[in-house]
Amino acid sequence: MKKLFLLMIAIAIYIPTAMAGDFLGLFPRHKGVKPVSNITYSQSCAECHFAYQPGLLPKRSWQKLMEPKQLEDHFGENAELPEKDRIAVLQFLLDNAADTTIRYKRSIKISRSLADDEAPLRITEVPYIKKKHEEIPRKMIQDNRQVRSLSYCNKCHTQAAKGVFDDDTVDIPNFPDWDDLID
Repeated sequence: MKKLFLLMIAIAIYIPTAMAGDFLGLFPRHKGVKPVSNITYSQSCAECHFAYQPGLLPKRSWQKLMEPKQLEDHFGENAELPEKDRIAVLQFLLDNAADTTIRYKRSIKISRSLADDEAPLRITEVPYIKKKHEEIPRKMIQDNRQVRSLSYCNKCHTQAAKGVFDDDTVDIPNFPDWDDLID
């Protein structure tokens, strides 16, 4: 009976600790999203735009985005890839999508913000991302010639390539005191 009681206490302590963060180094947790680590993806996609981390969208979104027809007209551009590369990139995206991780907190929040049937094709359509940016005035983003759109994450998020999107790493061009200007 005493052993069972001790086991129950150990489990009661272990589970919340493991879910909340690092537990004895077995479950490391990171605040951001997993950085891009696939050369084929980086070379194929970063040629035209910021190489968005897979953890910024769920699997179902990446599946749609990587369909051959969708790549033919990828937001007005032809982004077709050789089939072998398309499959490799798709697999990387699916393996690291927002709804596949337990280690990256921002990816978890992104996944939780989406309904089960939602599959946004743009990261700027993700409810979590929209909410995080809703108070930023138009003049700082769309009317700012050095930014122009929320889709240019790395224009303001100085550590975006590393998967870090914290407020303290934000530097909005032409607005050095941006956080004082937002109510």
